[in-house]
Amino acid sequence: MNEKGVIATTRPRLGPSRLVLAVLGGALLLWLAGLVWFADTMPSEIADPSTPTDAIVVLTGGSQRFDAGLELLAAGKAKKLFVSGVHHGVEIADLLHLAHRAPDAASAEGLACCIVLGHAADSTIGNALETASWMRREGYHSLRLVTAGYHMRRSLFEFARAMPEIRIIANPVFPEQVKLADWWAWPGTAALIVGEYDKYLAALLRAALGQPVVTPDVMGAS
Repeated sequence: MNEKGVIATTRPRLGPSRLVLAVLGGALLLWLAGLVWFADTMPSEIADPSTPTDAIVVLTGGSQRFDAGLELLAAGKAKKLFVSGVHHGVEIADLLHLAHRAPDAASAEGLACCIVLGHAADSTIGNALETASWMRREGYHSLRLVTAGYHMRRSLFEFARAMPEIRIIANPVFPEQVKLADWWAWPGTAALIVGEYDKYLAALLRAALGQPVVTPDVMGAS
């Protein structure tokens, strides 16, 4: 009771441990909300399947990606097909041989001259830098990016940072083993999406902290 006879009340204060738990709980809720948004807004179709570009760029990571790039090249959607992140020792003939929908021998020989392999990249950032270096050497101004739908948002983010002057059209592919419908019920798909979401958050954090994009000129010639 104070001097005026009014009973003084104080709000209960959170102890240090409860405060930490509250902060962690809030952060977890934000992370979960972001995960739901990330999964629900993954591309489910190719928004622009027809606009031609200077180049088609395929990020390694599945045969379906190269198949899609090869079909686009055969359809005349670009001048060249650039495959980024190819293992050393792998040649164009090897990729054509493994392609599920490889063209006939005459067509394959004709397309091979328009396919370029990049061997320097070993990550999505590396893909972006390697591609930016090649695009500038070629004098190209637009590309169609082919990668898996779950990987597209992060790829577009890294590519836009590495080459903001380039027009990029997303061309996602959709691996059958990735079950986007009810993704949380499929352990393999859930783990894949969570991992990709965390990598996307890390990319956003690097950009927010002002981490510079390494100049693509440091990448080796493709």
